[in-house]
Amino acid sequence: MNRTTAPTLHDVARMAGVSTATVSRCFNLPDRVSAKTRETVMRAVEELGYTPHFGGRALASNRSNTMGAVIPTMENAIFARGLQAFQETLGEAGITLVAASSGYDPAHELEQIRTLVGRGIDGLLLIGAARPDETYAFLERRRIPYVMAWSYQAGHAGCFVGFDNRRAAMIITRKVIELGHRHIAMIAGITNNNDRASDRVDGVRAAMDEAGLTGRDLRVVEARYSLNSGRRACLELLETKPHPTAIICGNDVLAVGAITKAKELGLRVPGDLSVTGFDDIELARAVEPKLTTMHVPHRRMGQAAARALLAIRDGATDCPGTLLKTQLIMRGSLAAPA
Repeated sequence: MNRTTAPTLHDVARMAGVSTATVSRCFNLPDRVSAKTRETVMRAVEELGYTPHFGGRALASNRSNTMGAVIPTMENAIFARGLQAFQETLGEAGITLVAASSGYDPAHELEQIRTLVGRGIDGLLLIGAARPDETYAFLERRRIPYVMAWSYQAGHAGCFVGFDNRRAAMIITRKVIELGHRHIAMIAGITNNNDRASDRVDGVRAAMDEAGLTGRDLRVVEARYSLNSGRRACLELLETKPHPTAIICGNDVLAVGAITKAKELGLRVPGDLSVTGFDDIELARAVEPKLTTMHVPHRRMGQAAARALLAIRDGATDCPGTLLKTQLIMRGSLAAPA
């Protein structure tokens, strides 16, 4: 063997006196190889300094002690707190987290999942349930444990650790209506392939119907989660008539963008226009007026998702899921219409 190059699987097989298929089984299906053969292969691995793509520790345990997470975006703080808690809880169990982002693109999400699985991850955190059947089929074929967070879909197959986005949006809308608002509009996230965003729109419409308003007439502008998108969407809604007296936003980033644009136009918030958010990230307390929003227990969600994923990895055959409660946080951006 040329010592200037990294040792290969063939080098291990040659030194151990076994086939390359047997070496592969030692890595991927160790229970199908005798203890004596595994020991021989491991001695060759150690002597050659060979490291499989998912880490040398996986040889003996068939585990890489690595978990993956694919989140829609890393560009803002929506997922940061939950992912941090997820990583900390895994770290307590000696697990390393490898994270990737999909850009809200199902095809790119599947590409990222394939890459993580190729690195030998033991399990996977996904956001929400809206993705093609092809992705779920791939995970099932590869027998990769996964948990879905930031959403809770009753009756949907799979393990959920999250909250009821539709119900949370209904709670916000009921409060808006209770204060006397009748001209209500919404800045939503992109609902295509995003069950969290679509459930929040459904929740606003359901609460309007419940109050005798017409939910199907709700004016909705869909926008990507950024301050500038919130600003543009706010302007678009304010150009319609009758002007909305309240804009319900799909998250805090959009809401802060809307508040900024409204104030630029000379509107008083909440005197002329009330604005609500969703998530209760730090930005909600930094804007003036402070944002009325729906608090999401991000840290508890991340911790519970990690524990659920570890349990599945360790052989749990049933995941009952975890339904977390959200809480309406009243601050200065919502009041009765003038």
